[in-house]
Amino acid sequence: MKEEKEYREEMKESKEEGCVEKEALATEPFEEIERLKGLLEEKTREARLNHEKYLRACADLENYRKRTAKETARTIEYANETLLKEILPVIDNLERALEHAEKEKGFESLKEGVRLTLDQMRAVLKKFGLREIKALGERFDPEKHHCISHEEKEGCEPGTVIKEFQKGYIFKNKLLRPSLVAVAKEGERREEG
Repeated sequence: MKEEKEYREEMKESKEEGCVEKEALATEPFEEIERLKGLLEEKTREARLNHEKYLRACADLENYRKRTAKETARTIEYANETLLKEILPVIDNLERALEHAEKEKGFESLKEGVRLTLDQMRAVLKKFGLREIKALGERFDPEKHHCISHEEKEGCEPGTVIKEFQKGYIFKNKLLRPSLVAVAKEGERREEG
């Protein structure tokens, strides 16, 4: 404020001296200050609006994350719904087979019913990407087979799977469970003498 007062006094003296140029300059700095004040206010309003937009965008993003997390959890929770719907008829057939077996004296119809139901179950599981691992007679593969014993067997090349204790399965391209197998080993050589 002191500078402004001094500046005005200088301008007053210069008017008295009759200097027109100084008078024009005298009003320009104050006009410039007023213009800059207006510009500052405008930019402050713009910054406030941008900040509000930023806060709204952050809130929208957080709501989106929460909504996506809920949808993902719901999808995971009900991911097997289609598979279960496909398995229900298999359960129905197993129940029918048991009812029929109780009425019948022979077990052939029960065997046939269980065999058909098992085939139906395999077809459903195959439809969803489950495949059995072929093991018997195959070369032992530690990626797909789990050896639980070695046995000598004539006519079998060492390293060949000769027994399968439990089937292995692949789901899509991922090993779900390895086959539990017995593998042929090299026979002991007896010295003749």
